[in-house]
Amino acid sequence: MPLQLVLDDPVRPGVVLLQELTDDGQPLTRTEVPAAGLPAAVADRERDRPRWVWDDTSRRYPPLLDAGVRVERCHDLRLCHAILRHSAYTAGTPVAVGPRTAWDGPRPSAPQPVEASLFDADDEPAPVPGGDGLDPAAELTRQLASVAGATHPGRLRLLLAAESTGALIAEEMRHDGLPWSARTHDEILTRMLGPRPRAGSRPATLEALADRVRTALDQPSLNPDSQPDLLRGLRLAGFDLASTSKWEIQALDHPVREPLLEYKKLSRLLSANGWAWIDTWVHDGRFRPEYVPAGVVSGRWATNGGGALQLPAAIRAAVRADPGWRLVVADAAQLEPRVLAAMSGDLAMAAAARRADLYQGVVEAGIVQSRKDAKYAMLGAIYGATTGASAALMPQLTRAYPRAVGLVEDAARAGERGEVVTTWLGRSSPVPDAEWQDALHAAAAEGAGAEEVRAARRRGRDWGRFTRNFVVQGTAAEWALCWMAALRRRLLAIDGTAEPMLGQAADGSAEGGARGRPHLVFFLHDEVVVHTPADVAERVADAVREAAAEAGRLLFGGFPVEFSLDVSVVDSYDQAD
Repeated sequence: MPLQLVLDDPVRPGVVLLQELTDDGQPLTRTEVPAAGLPAAVADRERDRPRWVWDDTSRRYPPLLDAGVRVERCHDLRLCHAILRHSAYTAGTPVAVGPRTAWDGPRPSAPQPVEASLFDADDEPAPVPGGDGLDPAAELTRQLASVAGATHPGRLRLLLAAESTGALIAEEMRHDGLPWSARTHDEILTRMLGPRPRAGSRPATLEALADRVRTALDQPSLNPDSQPDLLRGLRLAGFDLASTSKWEIQALDHPVREPLLEYKKLSRLLSANGWAWIDTWVHDGRFRPEYVPAGVVSGRWATNGGGALQLPAAIRAAVRADPGWRLVVADAAQLEPRVLAAMSGDLAMAAAARRADLYQGVVEAGIVQSRKDAKYAMLGAIYGATTGASAALMPQLTRAYPRAVGLVEDAARAGERGEVVTTWLGRSSPVPDAEWQDALHAAAAEGAGAEEVRAARRRGRDWGRFTRNFVVQGTAAEWALCWMAALRRRLLAIDGTAEPMLGQAADGSAEGGARGRPHLVFFLHDEVVVHTPADVAERVADAVREAAAEAGRLLFGGFPVEFSLDVSVVDSYDQAD
């Protein structure tokens, strides 16, 4: 498979260089292309099915999509650098030991990566300021050498390919957009909140609830939108509350509880997905969020505005297929426990996973008495429960699934010691910050005070919960990337007979690009949505299932774990099971 490196001419603005490379990165032919002619040049070379190598998919791919050009595969140097820089599999290799450069910085406009839990970690220095000074050819050479010198090169190659394909999918989903009915969304808001108010005013339903809150507290001037004002009002009414959180309000035995809880719920809907959201994010019948692959340190995605990963159930009816099209909605059932069974090699847990409902499989194995108990115990193992029902059930789970529980316990102990843990394919966790490390060493020193020791232990347990979850959540993210990549490949082979999508040029070019072919339009950790011509919807549903099975084989070979899916073919997102 040929490599095609894309890079800007360092001395001639507006000129792009296309460098053909051997599989090991050695240069062959070089072609100069004006930037305006790049889409045509890429389309011409795409017939040879190359792997495109470029600095940043979020920079290089959108202009190609806008010109109606799609590529099958790529190698995203920035995303792959981040993995190779920190992976325990690449310790001592060129990328891992090289000086910090602009390759280590975030891509332009991207949010800073966030942790897989609530704990902050990265105390590395800021990226080198000024011009990026990037040399894609040299970086590719370093990356190829780092993979070749890794302890698990095969796993890393799969991870880098999946990560780069995920970047292509993210840009394609942004370009094509999630089909969205602004009219249906407005109807939902009107039904729940009342008609759209004038700017600066509350919708009628919210205003009525605000009046009920004021009446219940006997405070006519209270502003429920002001957290300090509301907290002060509740305290004046005799409640010693630390915050106005839903959990504290739910505990109140007072007439204010119900209207205040309803006000908070509807106010959240208005602020997060109200009329202003429609005006900002929905155009030409499409919602186009900017996905950020690996926006979370575990490898999970984030979004840069629009809240695509937090779409509330109340507005999902607005996600509607175009006339003649359907939505295929699929989510992986209990993905993280299934991943844990596979990566630990726990055959007993894998047997429970042969059920579509893994939790019910745990019950039928006689380990706990109810599905609720099974769920509490499993989530407690993955997230590190120390109190409550989850902690009480852990001994039973440990006896039944010693390998699975042992894997997450080992990850937690490593985190408590400040060590790095690594996902199945090779993404490693960040190390705790210098303050954390200093506190750990001080607590271990002779003469350390009792409070100092307790504080260090608390920090250690907190970080251990992060690393416990990191290995499972990160591996689940790897499975999901492979699932999407396998599905994308299958969708390219399916053609429907539907008319071009809403907002697409009649010839299927430029403005649209996906033509009459089914295509991914939404991804949420363990769930995908495909927009498909109605006549091939069942073929797409089969492709979704086949891709999930392929993802399991890619990661775990022949280990007997099943990745069960809930798949629905619907007209609108809210109709999915």
